[in-house]
Amino acid sequence: MNSARISELLKTRPKTSLYWGLYLAHPDQGERPDLGIAVAKKLAKRAVDRNQLKRMIRELIRGAQTNNLNSDVVVKLKKPIGRETRGRLRSKEKEVLRSQIAGLV
Repeated sequence: MNSARISELLKTRPKTSLYWGLYLAHPDQGERPDLGIAVAKKLAKRAVDRNQLKRMIRELIRGAQTNNLNSDVVVKLKKPIGRETRGRLRSKEKEVLRSQIAGLV
């Protein structure tokens, strides 16, 4: 997915939850669906946490694509994580994030 396509998707209205924005659009004819993930350093300070969130999203989207999700998808973190735990993502918060993104997909 190129940056022009991502910018185009980010201009559409997302499906949202407390932490996530999910932008969907049908791919061009004959192309396979793509995935874009935006987890800003400003919202998730530690690289370990950003990478964990990205892996979690990829896993959930792959599962959804087997269930006929045939759309280009951009997932964007909207709200800072780990404020109560000095910037660290704990398992309790990770489960909340997982359940919210699963509810959107």
